[in-house]
Amino acid sequence: MTATSVTPVTLLTGFLGSGKTTLLNRLVAHPAAGDCAVIVNEFGPVAIDHALVRTASENIVLLPSGCVCCQVAGDLVQAMRDLYFRRAAGEVPDFRRAIVETTGLADPSPLARTLIELPLVAARYSLSGIVATVDGTHGVAQLDAHPEAVKQAAVADRLVVTKCDLATAAQLDALEERLEALNPGAPRLRSSRGDADPARLLDTGLYQGAGRLANPGSWLNAGAYRRAGEALPARHDPRVRAFAWYAEAPVDWPAFEDGLATLLELAGDRILRLKGLVNCAGSGGPVAVHAVQHTLYPPARLPAWPDADRRTRLVFIVRDLEESFVAHTLDSFVPAPAER
Repeated sequence: MTATSVTPVTLLTGFLGSGKTTLLNRLVAHPAAGDCAVIVNEFGPVAIDHALVRTASENIVLLPSGCVCCQVAGDLVQAMRDLYFRRAAGEVPDFRRAIVETTGLADPSPLARTLIELPLVAARYSLSGIVATVDGTHGVAQLDAHPEAVKQAAVADRLVVTKCDLATAAQLDALEERLEALNPGAPRLRSSRGDADPARLLDTGLYQGAGRLANPGSWLNAGAYRRAGEALPARHDPRVRAFAWYAEAPVDWPAFEDGLATLLELAGDRILRLKGLVNCAGSGGPVAVHAVQHTLYPPARLPAWPDADRRTRLVFIVRDLEESFVAHTLDSFVPAPAER
């Protein structure tokens, strides 16, 4: 798969009350993000959130009450399909990207899988990235008490610490330290009253629309992760681990792709995110790979490496999965040391 004219989609997630709608309202009102379609999902009998952003964008779609990650997945697919065709027919203003705001209790992984694996969606939209809001005043307590908040932060490509004008310096420092351990590769932004730079929020993925690719080195940010097997730091979230796996020599792509498929088949339910650059024998540039749980995004052959490092490197965020299992599985699909 190569970068095409498909519309990039950003998932906006975050725990209840963490400031998603405030951020979204400010975001779509910004001139740099005025051509976004917005899909809002709410959990509860009365719909409110969409009214808060409707005045800022004409392309608002409200999904039925319920969690976007489960019972209304079909409605999401239909909404995205309808938006695409209504745009083509000139019935709605043109948009070059879409934002899906999940409920505060949503697991974003099934939604990401929907964007990757369903042909009706994947042919027209591309998952650009996941942005998670974390409450600057209550974020540490929410991470302590709610597994959903941990997973939302762990899978994000960008973390937005909100309500910084209300939080103390000690609260923000403690939260930043927690997020650094939980998801070291995701850049963190601080926000007050929903202010944020649209480019830093929306241009988070490898594919950024209009045939543009992000710098794959920045997208991967492998240097922020421990190497698999290195000593673990003290952790607040012992079930979640973030690490990187490397292969020094070029790999045979068909065999390595089988290795990835095997790993995802065996342990995909425990792999929250996987991103990587693969050095394939006989290829000038790397192959970019991205997976969410059991689903592998169509690999993309990139024209050039982002830097002088030609190693295959994959970064993982996993839950209840031993690093040694991941390393052993992948190692069995790459050349043995004597053959390198």
